[in-house]
Amino acid sequence: MKEKHTHTHIRENGEVIVHSHDGHSHGHAHVHTNTKAVLNRLSRAIGHLESIRRMVEDGRDCSEVLIQLSAVKSAINNTGKVILQDHIEHCIVDAVESGDHEALEELSRAIDRFVK
Repeated sequence: MKEKHTHTHIRENGEVIVHSHDGHSHGHAHVHTNTKAVLNRLSRAIGHLESIRRMVEDGRDCSEVLIQLSAVKSAINNTGKVILQDHIEHCIVDAVESGDHEALEELSRAIDRFVK
């Protein structure tokens, strides 16, 4: 049986959130510093992807479509990097402090999938 672990998150606005869990790092939503920025980046990428869809529907030049797809791919990869950094700074720090080796293994698997 895993030991209960309590930890604190501090939002950008200074609000302090304290919660506990049983050592498994993914049973609940985590509050991260860059959540708003990540959501904004995702919204922009979705909008950009929708405009690429319209480009295809309108029969635009394949080279233009590929260039725009490359821009969306780059935006998504950069968003993933922000999420990864937040995850390391919050969840993984908590996991190391509590000795949660499973969270470290999950991170390793997630990185393997992300970089493929």
